Amino acid sequence: MSKILKGKTAGTACGMVQSMKQKMIKIMAAFMAAVTVCSVPFTAYADAEGTEGDGDEVVITQSDKPYLALGADLTADEQHKVLEYMGIEAADFDQYDVVYVSNEEEHKYLDAYVPKEKIGTRALSSVVVSLAGEGDGLKVSTYNINYCTAGMYKNALATAGVQDANVIVAGPFAISGTAALVGTLEAYEQITGELLDEDIVDAAMDELVTTGELEQSIDGDSEDIEAMIADIKGRMADGKLDTKEQIEDAIDEYAKKYDLEISAEDRQKIIDLVEKLKTLDLDWDSIKDQASAWADKLQDAINSEGFGAKVKNFFRKIADWFQSLFN
Repeated sequence: MSKILKGKTAGTACGMVQSMKQKMIKIMAAFMAAVTVCSVPFTAYADAEGTEGDGDEVVITQSDKPYLALGADLTADEQHKVLEYMGIEAADFDQYDVVYVSNEEEHKYLDAYVPKEKIGTRALSSVVVSLAGEGDGLKVSTYNINYCTAGMYKNALATAGVQDANVIVAGPFAISGTAALVGTLEAYEQITGELLDEDIVDAAMDELVTTGELEQSIDGDSEDIEAMIADIKGRMADGKLDTKEQIEDAIDEYAKKYDLEISAEDRQKIIDLVEKLKTLDLDWDSIKDQASAWADKLQDAINSEGFGAKVKNFFRKIADWFQSLFN
């Protein structure tokens, strides 16, 4: 097990504080499941440039009482870089609750889900999470994570019933991210004495992997695909996807809504994911609220682009295609 370091002296025990800690660890556990699966698909992805800031403009301060999980194989310089992305001053580092996760632990927990070569030999990805105010929703920022998007993280968090949290995930350079899930499981066990339901972890991983595969195979904007998944989950939360026919009709409806062409193979992936989620004891009210909020936000962004932006994007794709002919 990894070692949890406490920089602050524990104060007077109280039920409210313990409850908030348990909620925090649940949030981190769900989120780290999302971060972990970002390392799964595609060789070319490892060579791509990292994104030095994607998603929401999340700011987390010490007063937010956050939890921090660091890859154990970060060098001093790499750790300093990651902390900079998170807005953590080196002088204040010992004031944080920190979990260190080893690559050995990554393989112990993840080999059943992720090919060994994708997990790699160094634990590098890191995350900081804090609770947000009720009704504030999920806000996610990523730095040097070049496969999963903020939207993919949000959808996975919604699967775990998380609604209000601020999250920053970072790597010292362009990486996928594997260490966070293990760190969260360690923290959950030691702080609450409970383990996250393995079926829920598996479902969160499945959702991230499926969404990533869809974004690779479907010719469409990643946010449209994420919105489609969010809408389908919202329909599930309403109890309206009881039969395979209803699932297929929902896929058709939302594919049309977001102008996406779904192949038979991709359709089956979505059906399989829905069938798995239906068997779990999830907080469907929470999923409905967050999935609806995320889908509405994306739809507002799509609508605000206007017709001109869509035409511009169409011609950009044509230009990219012609360029590919000469490369």
